[in-house]
Amino acid sequence: MQIIVDVGNTDAVFGLYNQTGWQNIWRTPARRDESAASYEARLRLWLLEANVLLSSIQTTVLSSVVPDLTPTIRTMLAELFGLEPIVVGPGIYPLLPLEILRPHEIGADLVANALAAYMRYHQNCVVVDFGTALTFTTVSGEGKIIGVAIAPGLKTAIRSLFANTAQLPEVPIEVPSSALGTSTTHAIQAGVVLGYEGLVRSLLERIRAELNGDCMAVATGGLSGRIPSLRDAFADIVPSLTLDGVRLIGETVTDSIK
Repeated sequence: MQIIVDVGNTDAVFGLYNQTGWQNIWRTPARRDESAASYEARLRLWLLEANVLLSSIQTTVLSSVVPDLTPTIRTMLAELFGLEPIVVGPGIYPLLPLEILRPHEIGADLVANALAAYMRYHQNCVVVDFGTALTFTTVSGEGKIIGVAIAPGLKTAIRSLFANTAQLPEVPIEVPSSALGTSTTHAIQAGVVLGYEGLVRSLLERIRAELNGDCMAVATGGLSGRIPSLRDAFADIVPSLTLDGVRLIGETVTDSIK
């Protein structure tokens, strides 16, 4: 069995994987001030509840876009399982079947998305990841990361309004019935949620135009299902795609050193 960890700016996601697929996926806030012991206690409890022995974990893989948390989670995994985790980063990218644009700049999560999409579809694909940031990672059918576009995520946009204005509240991410807001909450939802629908469709259209129309679109991320009217924009919605990519990176690295 494997423990796969994806640390993002909002949440740290832990996945338990075996040959039959994902057995459990746990999500917890990614708090920079938490100790390794705190994360270890949480993971121990999850595994206990899942009736999984620590000794059954044979591989751990860590992807993180939060430098302050990377050593904390890495130390926790190493001490808990007695295994040095595979850490996703530029040092192992040459082992992957990907041509990576600016390997020291691109986020580990975007590399994971690109690898998962390439291995899954083997055609031009743009992965739209609805997370803290809204990212569009385009990978070719030959395994080249062609480019990336990044915008603030849905929650980030709403929280920015709340944090930087005196009278606008933080509102839930819900699709309003109309673009004509009749209350402050409705108005923010109309502007942000419906606005993001237009943003996603517009960027997908431009990306496809630059690739002469030859590009499928896949959605992932914790908020990938929050705008139902966008479902027809995607050939597939795979919430676990980033974890899949991190797992595939770990398996590729392990196979290369056998």
